Amino acid sequence: MPNPASRPIRPAVVEWRPGHGVPALLEGPAESALPAILLASGAGAGQGHPFLTGLRHRLAAAGHLVMTFDYPYAAVGRRAPDRLEVLLECHRAAAGLLRAAAPEVALAGKSMGGRVASHLAAQGEPCSGVLCFGYPLVPVGKTAARDTTHLEAIRVPMLFVRGSRDRLAPLALLGPLVARLPRAELVVVDGADHSFGVRAVPDARGEAGLDLLAGRALEWLRGPARAMHGR
Repeated sequence: MPNPASRPIRPAVVEWRPGHGVPALLEGPAESALPAILLASGAGAGQGHPFLTGLRHRLAAAGHLVMTFDYPYAAVGRRAPDRLEVLLECHRAAAGLLRAAAPEVALAGKSMGGRVASHLAAQGEPCSGVLCFGYPLVPVGKTAARDTTHLEAIRVPMLFVRGSRDRLAPLALLGPLVARLPRAELVVVDGADHSFGVRAVPDARGEAGLDLLAGRALEWLRGPARAMHGR
């Protein structure tokens, strides 16, 4: 596990509406030639979940400035997510705050956070790429896929990472969807479920899963960075 003490974690506040703020954390070099990464959480947990903290540590250790944040509902301790419009409002403000520190930003997220990031990119939010860990294509308890027509409006590279046992991202549905998107790639992690083995209480399996995910993400992130800079 990377040692976060070597990369001080800096608190920040995302003012997503006048007088309304949510906490955020930045980790990694203040100045870097690599894209900064905005890493959003899933619906069931805020930025303190081991998935977010572990991935943030690893990406920061590789030289990226990484920011996590809480959506408004998580910041006040509610379990039910905010409406998509509110999530987007907060996510957009978080992206703006990070872009003030690093002009090139990649949008990444776990489950719901990745879905919101994709909507933000589809609406034209400046970013170098969109990275979705466990895209929730099928809502919990449903069998039909969500409307994904917004993905067709995204003009930057996209990466979808799913576990082979992820019931919210069935390969029979996600595979053809990604194949239709000209700048999208799909990575399947064998044996992983929607959580990628990362639980509320960290264990060796979860740490190994995070190592793998970070490696896949870093490999892919170099692609958008090269494209942006003509390399």
